[in-house]
Amino acid sequence: MLIGVPKEIKNHEYRVGLTPASVRELTAHGHQVLVQNDAGTAIDLTDAQYVAAGAEMVATAAEIFARAEMIVKVKEPQPVECAMLRPGQILYTYLHLAPDPEQTKALVKSGAICIAYETITGAGGGLPLLAPMSEVAGRMAVQAGATYLEKAHGGRGLLLGGVPGVQPGHVAIIGAGVVGTNALQMAVGLGARVTVLDKNVDRLRQLDLVFGNRISTIYSTASAIEEAVLDADLVVGGVLVPGAAAPKLVTRAHVARMKKGAVLVDVAIDQGGCFETSHATTHAEPVYMVDGVVHYCVANMPGAVARTSTFALNNATIGHALALAEKGWKQALKDNPHLLHGLNVCQGQVTYEAVAHDLGYEFVDPAGLLG
Repeated sequence: MLIGVPKEIKNHEYRVGLTPASVRELTAHGHQVLVQNDAGTAIDLTDAQYVAAGAEMVATAAEIFARAEMIVKVKEPQPVECAMLRPGQILYTYLHLAPDPEQTKALVKSGAICIAYETITGAGGGLPLLAPMSEVAGRMAVQAGATYLEKAHGGRGLLLGGVPGVQPGHVAIIGAGVVGTNALQMAVGLGARVTVLDKNVDRLRQLDLVFGNRISTIYSTASAIEEAVLDADLVVGGVLVPGAAAPKLVTRAHVARMKKGAVLVDVAIDQGGCFETSHATTHAEPVYMVDGVVHYCVANMPGAVARTSTFALNNATIGHALALAEKGWKQALKDNPHLLHGLNVCQGQVTYEAVAHDLGYEFVDPAGLLG
């Protein structure tokens, strides 16, 4: 198969779809890989390294989209990229379609086979292609929150860990999944007072066994969320409904009553955000204020640590990329029901139920398209 890797063009996005090591895996199996010039240069993955791995370097994204049978990216295609997709071409990347009707419309129009990293499931449960970026984003959420609590950045002027004789800051983490667990590891490590809320009591029990009295675990209800948010200096939103728009768990009324200079970090922003006052921001302008509360809602948080993120992502994505290249998309999806869950849009049809429901499309069972 002829596989193409264009340079990412989203604001401050320096990750790349395939590392040289991943390219070598594909070329060793007889596949051809096109990589756009300087696709990985910003994270010290040079064109020479790609050539040594067997890639052909190409000057423009347009040539890659025109020639490649499968496009491997990191972030969702931007409008100019959607316009270059063609019927029958495979797109393998993060999509996050539920809160993005314009992208969904463009992908439906393209006729391409669009496989989303974030809805591919794993044999042991969970979302293994989303997990590495959730790990990065969860850890970054506390790092970013600590920075924006500084007075110079609009925050309360508070050191999360406190010092002897001074109370530490309070971090409330909504959601005890991959994002929440990584956020609480960082928050505990900094010495903050940590509350984690979730509806899964078994998960809370596991965290209690690991962290003991260093954290408070609370069953998530509207009342519990309100109490935690109003007391918190930093709130991390890490709630996920796979493929669907995130529920709005922190309301505008909550934000109006929060401590002035507190910080909200919405890691669920790719799926529309779990705070009512959230809207997507970029690394160029990461924060804004609502009622004196700092909102950090960067939609590609892991892009800030792009080298770490690229290698972590490739560890998770290369196996399925190789299967798609070896077998073709129909056979690869027939053979692997977990990969089939990644099919969101196919040949003009919406094939992921949560996306169809949230955006008003007719849901088409993807199994029926495999022939």
